[in-house]
Amino acid sequence: MHTVKLKIDDSIYKNIMFVLSNLKVNGLEIEEEKVESPSVNVKSKIKTLLQNKKGELFKSIEDPMQWQKQQRDEW
Repeated sequence: MHTVKLKIDDSIYKNIMFVLSNLKVNGLEIEEEKVESPSVNVKSKIKTLLQNKKGELFKSIEDPMQWQKQQRDEW
């Protein structure tokens, strides 16, 4: 038995899957793995991290505008 792994662009994914799923060949098994894009993965990790936090994260900032300016000045 052999395994072939394909990385397929989203624009042609449906066409490739249509062709593969319509092949009527004994011994062919199609196994689909969905990979999340990195940006979605990072967003979900941040959301999970902050989900259980209370609104006290930025409570120590007295003047938000001044704090933002200081952050920008550091860069």
